[in-house]
Amino acid sequence: MKIRTAILLCLCSNFGFGFSAVAQSDLSSKPGTRVVLRGLDKVTASTHDFEVKIGEISKFGALTIKPFYCRKRPPEETPEVFAFLTIHDRATDGTGQEVDGIRVFNGWMFASSPALNPLEHPVYDVWVLDCK
Repeated sequence: MKIRTAILLCLCSNFGFGFSAVAQSDLSSKPGTRVVLRGLDKVTASTHDFEVKIGEISKFGALTIKPFYCRKRPPEETPEVFAFLTIHDRATDGTGQEVDGIRVFNGWMFASSPALNPLEHPVYDVWVLDCK
């Protein structure tokens, strides 16, 4: 099976088809279109659950969150939900106008182990709950 996949990958790359079509055919689930996140404001100790469409931007407190990908394993496999996120800390120029913020997180988050790749922010925490 691995040899056939390698040959198919080689043929696809030679004819310009790319790898994404072949790689996704071997996956047991499809990518989601929305990721469900939970945000924690450490100052007020309040949490907020929210959904964000893949590729769109959502704001939580002073954070701007943009998910690029999420996937949920099917029930017959070991349960796991994972998402690739970029999170910026919004900033202002002192007059109230927003300027480019500082990227505080860029990477994968896993629902089963949120401490694996944690967001390190003094005021906010964000973690993945689900992928729909």
